[in-house]
Amino acid sequence: MRPTTLRLARPLYEGLPWIYLAIGLFALIASYGQTSPWRSFIVGFPGFIALMAGIVILLKRRDYRAMRSQYDRPDGLAEATREDTEK
Repeated sequence: MRPTTLRLARPLYEGLPWIYLAIGLFALIASYGQTSPWRSFIVGFPGFIALMAGIVILLKRRDYRAMRSQYDRPDGLAEATREDTEK
């Protein structure tokens, strides 16, 4: 028997960081409208975490895709190394 893995549909997977960013921005904006500092923190802190998670996921995916494209071209890694040493 093969183990089953849970997979997301590609449009949902690609849009997930943008959903995190939108929720985070909405929560941060909503936290400014709160009159109580504790309520503002309770709404704003998870919003900040969601915003950071969205940014981190976008950056990780960009780096992974750039690295993967270099592996598709055997000379790509040598070129990248050569460019790094020339700087």
